[in-house]
Amino acid sequence: MKTTHVVPEPVDSPESVVSPESVVSPESAAQPEQARRTGLRAMGWPLVAAGVGIGAALLLHFRDPHGEGSYGICPVYALTGFYCPGCGGMRGMHNLTDGRILDAIHSNLLVLPLVLAFVLWIGDWSIRAWRGERMRLPRLGRTTMWVFFALLIGYTVLRNTPWGTWLTPV
Repeated sequence: MKTTHVVPEPVDSPESVVSPESVVSPESAAQPEQARRTGLRAMGWPLVAAGVGIGAALLLHFRDPHGEGSYGICPVYALTGFYCPGCGGMRGMHNLTDGRILDAIHSNLLVLPLVLAFVLWIGDWSIRAWRGERMRLPRLGRTTMWVFFALLIGYTVLRNTPWGTWLTPV
């Protein structure tokens, strides 16, 4: 008895069709994920950011912003006559680099916390870069952000009232 084996015709169903994107070539399968830089090789951008911060501090240390028109005038103050949250920041940074912390706080209450936050951020970025990890940006929740903005607006309003003269730039 002779048997014949019949092979069915191929059917082009969506399941049987292989797209070119789904085919993995042997070359791409053998390539490992690119390794992140570690050690001194990864410190480029953190060192640039630290250098910019140190350069700005040195500039404000050696060129006194207390002189009239030494850096120009705040555009918000020039247009409205009101102190913005940043008014007195350069004078505060100059006082901070001279070691006069109370004068720096009196020039602008936000200078010291912002400088400390910048130093901590650069330090964290440098440590993470040294280990080969990505930079971490601070995550602010919605409530934290609105509280921060409310405090900033309250600070701005208070420093422009007769009760907040102790917050005006020196």
